[in-house]
Amino acid sequence: MARYVFITGGVVSSLGKGLASAALGALLQARGFSVRLRKLDPYLNVDPGTMSPFEHGEVFVTDDGAETDLDLGHYERFTGVSARKTDSVSSGRIYSTVLEKERRGDYLGKTIQVIPHVTNEIKEFLRIGDDEVDFMLCEIGGTVGDIEGLPFFEAIRQFIHERPRGQSILMHLTLLPYLAASGELKTKPTQHSVKELQSIGLAPDVLVCRSEHPIPDKEREKIALFCNVRKDAVIAAYDLKSIYEAPLAYHREGLDQAVLDAFGISPAPRPNLGRWEDVMDRLNNAEGQVRVAIVGKYTQLEDAYKSIAEALTHGGMANRVRVKVEWVDAELFEREDPAPHLEGFHAILVPGGFGERGTEGKIKAAEFARTRGIPYLGICLGMQMAVIEAARNVAGLTTAGSEEFDHEAGKKRFEPVVYHLKEWIQGNHKVERKAGDDKGGTMRLGAYSATLTAGSKVAGVYGTTHIEERHRHRYEVDIKYREKLETCGLAFSGMSPDGRLPEIVEWKDHPWFIGVQFHPELKSKPFAPHPLFADFVRAAVETSRLV
Repeated sequence: MARYVFITGGVVSSLGKGLASAALGALLQARGFSVRLRKLDPYLNVDPGTMSPFEHGEVFVTDDGAETDLDLGHYERFTGVSARKTDSVSSGRIYSTVLEKERRGDYLGKTIQVIPHVTNEIKEFLRIGDDEVDFMLCEIGGTVGDIEGLPFFEAIRQFIHERPRGQSILMHLTLLPYLAASGELKTKPTQHSVKELQSIGLAPDVLVCRSEHPIPDKEREKIALFCNVRKDAVIAAYDLKSIYEAPLAYHREGLDQAVLDAFGISPAPRPNLGRWEDVMDRLNNAEGQVRVAIVGKYTQLEDAYKSIAEALTHGGMANRVRVKVEWVDAELFEREDPAPHLEGFHAILVPGGFGERGTEGKIKAAEFARTRGIPYLGICLGMQMAVIEAARNVAGLTTAGSEEFDHEAGKKRFEPVVYHLKEWIQGNHKVERKAGDDKGGTMRLGAYSATLTAGSKVAGVYGTTHIEERHRHRYEVDIKYREKLETCGLAFSGMSPDGRLPEIVEWKDHPWFIGVQFHPELKSKPFAPHPLFADFVRAAVETSRLV
């Protein structure tokens, strides 16, 4: 039976619950325990899949095809444990399940209420995989006191009392603001946040306090007294230069020891932190720097490309260089020549996205990289734009484009080199989709296999001809253009096992130009950089030596 740690937040949002959860998971692993991390989100969307990146940031995709919160990316990057559909749930999904059961008559005519029906559904979710790991870490989104989160807090209260004593604890993150005028750290917001938690029947066992300044013993004692926690369970969380310092920083502050003490685990196994010491050594002792331009449409919100930015950092670690990422709005190139904006970069990355806005700018970025010999990595839409650029400017298909951008029926502006995928094979069954289907959860989602061409650049990067990567898209490059494009030098070096769907393209005569239909960034970790990103950064290092 797993021990449960519930992670909640108070005072303000964006305190770093996801990072604290991920770091705690890494520390428990370092002590020899197995862990799984989960996210419970109070919003009414079924999942983040239909949310704008400006609204919610990146959508993280699991191997089994779930569209989830970006915090699951932190969980994977810090623990190496692949997330699953059962590691993410929202109020929307919980209510949908309850209503589906009601319509089927599963409740036998009962009046459906938040208590017990909604809370029971949340508890059922929490119990999934209960016997698989030593620790289950469950982060609750939002802030204590939010009306949307009340069913989750009530379900957790019930869950804790229904389990054997000492099998569940609560870790609460709060803020200690510093008032410059008085030169003081103020503990009152934390006291009020804990009081709010206590008012709904929950009491924290561990308090993690975000602060820009050291927390004096006097304040720790005050917090412990008024919040009814042990002094050594008041953990300071200071701002860090890198998120990858979090496991070591939290260990120095005693977070993992406080959690084990709360469970009565004594003596605690000694931690092996060598993995994280090596990560920080590679970060702090970089032997150079490369500049990488990310040409996208959501550049105003960096969280929209969170996994890509982190994967580039991992690629830098693999090469012992610092990667300086600079965000470039693709729409800029629809008005201006890209050359003045892209000259000086050692590599260009064009990420995924949806819709036509900014696509002509991405095509120009691909052209610039191709003609100037600059390393280029195109991901999902970034691959499709590279193919369209090749079709237009090399293969002579001047009207090449994507079916996604032809909005008016009967008025076709483009020859659809990229088309809407209507059916594909997933596992051992066929999936069918129509253009008018619901948007949520209807894409080609999750892990799919690909076969790489022996001797190709990408096969050399992976060191194998068989790979499995995660997808999230509705449109595919049309295989009927393969022969024409390959004659021009654009090799289709990765295909689906049935040979119908292009997965990877690369320019044969280019130093490093690869486009992939999948999202390799989702599987990269600081202690195991994804091979594509590691080699992309290596190519950028080679370019920097030539400049």
